[in-house]
Amino acid sequence: MKGIEWVFSQLLSKLSVSSSSMPLSTTTTADVGATNQQQQQHQRDNQASTANLQSPAALSSSVTNEENGPRPSTHHLSTQHSHQSDHVSDENKLDPLQKVKNLRIKFLRILGRLKQSQDNLLVAKVLYRLHLASLIRAEESDLNRINLENNKARSIAREQETAGHPDLNFSITILVLGKTGVGKSATINSIFDQPKTETNAFRPGTDLIREVTGIVNGIRVTFIDTPGFLPASINNMRRNKKILHSVKRFIRKSPPDIVLYFERLDHVNMGYSDFPILKLVTDVFGSAIWFNTILVLTHSSSNLPEGPNGFPVNYDSYVRQCINLLQSYVHVAVSDSKLENPVLLVENHPSCKRNLMGEKILPNGQVWKSEFLLLCLCTKVLGDANSFLKFCGSIELGPTRDNRQPSLPHLLSSFLRRRSTPCQNEGENDVDEILHLLSETEGEDEYDQLPLIRILTKSQFEKMNKTQKKAYLDELDYRETLYLKKQLKEECQRRKESKISKDGDSDEHESSPEPVQLPDMAIPLSFDSDYPLHRYRCIVTGDQWLTRPVLDPHGWDHDVGFDGINLESAGEVRKNTFASVSGQISKDKQDFTIQSECAAAYVNPLGGPSYSIGMDVQSSGKDLIYTVYSNAKLKNLKNNVTDCGVSLTSFGNKFYAGAKVEDSILVGKRLKFMMNAGTMSAPGQVAAYGGSFEAVLRSRDHPVRNDHISLTMSAISFKKEMVLGGGLQSEFRLSHGTKVAINTNLNNRNVGQVSVKLSSSEHMEIGLVAIFAFFRALACRKGIQRTSMDALESG
Repeated sequence: MKGIEWVFSQLLSKLSVSSSSMPLSTTTTADVGATNQQQQQHQRDNQASTANLQSPAALSSSVTNEENGPRPSTHHLSTQHSHQSDHVSDENKLDPLQKVKNLRIKFLRILGRLKQSQDNLLVAKVLYRLHLASLIRAEESDLNRINLENNKARSIAREQETAGHPDLNFSITILVLGKTGVGKSATINSIFDQPKTETNAFRPGTDLIREVTGIVNGIRVTFIDTPGFLPASINNMRRNKKILHSVKRFIRKSPPDIVLYFERLDHVNMGYSDFPILKLVTDVFGSAIWFNTILVLTHSSSNLPEGPNGFPVNYDSYVRQCINLLQSYVHVAVSDSKLENPVLLVENHPSCKRNLMGEKILPNGQVWKSEFLLLCLCTKVLGDANSFLKFCGSIELGPTRDNRQPSLPHLLSSFLRRRSTPCQNEGENDVDEILHLLSETEGEDEYDQLPLIRILTKSQFEKMNKTQKKAYLDELDYRETLYLKKQLKEECQRRKESKISKDGDSDEHESSPEPVQLPDMAIPLSFDSDYPLHRYRCIVTGDQWLTRPVLDPHGWDHDVGFDGINLESAGEVRKNTFASVSGQISKDKQDFTIQSECAAAYVNPLGGPSYSIGMDVQSSGKDLIYTVYSNAKLKNLKNNVTDCGVSLTSFGNKFYAGAKVEDSILVGKRLKFMMNAGTMSAPGQVAAYGGSFEAVLRSRDHPVRNDHISLTMSAISFKKEMVLGGGLQSEFRLSHGTKVAINTNLNNRNVGQVSVKLSSSEHMEIGLVAIFAFFRALACRKGIQRTSMDALESG
């Protein structure tokens, strides 16, 4: 019962999202609560639900004209059903709602033949779902008609069954799968109450795929009997695979309505070793085969095993344990733990207990044959209604797919962010800019013309007053700034001369640098006496490839702790053409992640346009995100640089295209303005637009000092909504050994943050603030926990 309820609930799980692509179901919120009660409570709930189904009859007074108009009478309906049974093509021409109505009448007629009450929980669920599905598919003008016809279905079915016409014209096709010797053929004979197939206790009884057809309670039942699988082994799996492919070709002609997978109840235990067979069935037929599969456990009256106390275990608990174990193996085979297959218990032994009606019963008193037919009937009816109403299959078994889609505003903001070009040492254009900034600041020999200064010891420095200390530190800072400028200027000139000599095809070749050992890497802690640090030492040679292992900080003891590798390389491929590659690959037993970036750029040595192209690859769950971008930079004026770029991002089966324009203007040597604007679009989505403006004021000692203040304003528009934001960043020195960094931002939705960072090498007492914040956080956390406990105790 639990399995069929899961199937029903999943079939209508997405009806609230879209009524045009949703399948059928029979579990609602009210029904889920009822399934956990006792059988008596079930019957009371079913009576209430039946009353609710009949409640739309009250609408008949408001639609009398519609009913007395072109609506056919009961006699005409009977004649129409007889005509449909003789002419199947005419039945196919009926509208889907009429087909569902006829299916409901057939279902009620078959219930009478099976001697099943309409108050049965499973039957009530099927009728309710048929009614609900019809209401979803119907138009507003058909709602009243559907409510009236549903109420008449019971009386019409009773009249047709009494009159004996029209013919029922209802059949079920069942595919039988399972290992050899589990009782597939014996179950078929038990359903028909006659030997339809050969059975043998010592050898397989079925060698070929064949159809076994018979009539059960006026229902045409067709079993597709298949050869049994052999126990899982390397050689046997080849034969099992051959059988499954033969079955797959056979059922293309007549697809089954239901699949029965057989297993012996007394063979399902903790040592169950037939999981490869379940996996093979999934690989050949696909995970969808388990959606209409019923698990059949034969030999359900076998002797029960002994429990820890030496007595046989309880029958219901033992069956429940076996069902859960077999279902768990099915979950692993389809990689989906949400699936719950219906389960049937079967006993075919001639000496099986029987009731007063001569029907075989199980140790728990259940008549398994009637339950077998009822469950197959309900599954068949819901499947036909699903096809009539053309509910697309919205249930997919297997690993959960990540249907997340990247946000266009997020992609746009990432695209507008500046990327560094793979030029040698951050680009040769920076050399000219630095030389230009340093050429007019102080004289070239300013540092060399300074008089000598005496460096004081700590004791001498402590004897000075505050004014003298400040003057002394300012003098040292001034000399340090001049020295840094001198060093930077000499380095830039050396790089420029080296580039000129290379362009002149000089015969002097630089010797390859000597290998340099990198610092020892951190590896996971281990109790091994032989500390394996020496195994992972790396050196830097003339080769431009830098390879480093990726450390897993959560590795186990006696484990190497490296689950990935990091590669980096950059250099000049051809004259004025540079390339760089960097990436990191990590792999463990379950996940594989990759993050890589490769780019190439051409730099015009005469100050003309520069071009770059690159591609990024990164993991997102089980998928990969590919981004291809290209930029063109033009320095049209001495202090003006214009940049334009395009990008194409692929995620899953969707593509996102973007374009942007950037421009930067340098006013003097300290003030710089940067502006950009761009758009990001995708097929079937509204494009996102955005841009930003930034003004940066740098210090007088730039570029040797990084003191600056910047003001940023941004705007992003998406789906008729606009987000405006502003930010302020500043970094400066309060004193000789103290630095402050401030970062604030705020948008028009009152969302923002303020960050202040203070670093000092003189005032160590500032570190006490962190200790105070730590203990304050602990106190607040304990207060919250105490409040929660008090609320639980009071509640």
